[in-house]
Amino acid sequence: MRHLLAFLLKHYFILLFILLEVFAFSLIINNNYYHNSVILNSTNHFTGSILNTFNNISEYFSLKHVNKELAEENARLHSLLEKSFLKTDTNFLYKDTLYKFISAKVINNSTNKRNNYLMLNKGTKHGIKADMGVICSNGIVGIVISASENFCSVMSVLHENAKISAKIKKNNQLVNVVWNNIDYKIGTIEDIPTQINIHYGDTIITSGHSFIFPEGIIIGTVKNYLIEKGESMNKALIDFSTDFNGLHYVFIIYNLMKDEQLNLEEIIEYE
Repeated sequence: MRHLLAFLLKHYFILLFILLEVFAFSLIINNNYYHNSVILNSTNHFTGSILNTFNNISEYFSLKHVNKELAEENARLHSLLEKSFLKTDTNFLYKDTLYKFISAKVINNSTNKRNNYLMLNKGTKHGIKADMGVICSNGIVGIVISASENFCSVMSVLHENAKISAKIKKNNQLVNVVWNNIDYKIGTIEDIPTQINIHYGDTIITSGHSFIFPEGIIIGTVKNYLIEKGESMNKALIDFSTDFNGLHYVFIIYNLMKDEQLNLEEIIEYE
């Protein structure tokens, strides 16, 4: 206490000056509309900037939850698209969907190897099993090869054993899409009959001739047509529509009638 009194006595001129300045400043603000509005606007701007910063920080930390909700909503919407229903003829669609889409988060991914894989945060307890297709909003991703209770492993399209049944959208010509370890952005179309005309920019989509991918999922667009001299089939390079190096959320495709289709196929083969 003694030290405080000594400090006040020593600096009372300065303290009195500051007190009078504050008092005079408050009189100016309270009695002058212009100064009052300037100070108020400055205060509001400063306070607004602080609140906006805190709001941006809060929104950033909530992005994980928002992204998860968006992925689940996109999966639900995929299941409502016409391609997800079983079409028996041009006029009738089954009321039950043929394909169910399950959202999943990519927790591991590679693009720089000859054989690339992904790991997703969905497993057998979510209904995931081998031979399910995986896509993203921009195109195909790969095929599930194994699953544990909470996770699954996916063979990427960027794999030497990945061979996707596809077709040229403009004429429905069946082809196959593979990856020849050129670039993670570029794939190869094989088995193009020499009489088929194919041009830069032509769209390549899934054929639907498998139990893994529905028909019409985009794979990429033609980049360069390769004529194989002396061969009955030509090739072409495509730009993949999927950015394999930027995958965060994907959709696992559950073919609800796959077992029935496989059983029928086995009966036909047996006969």
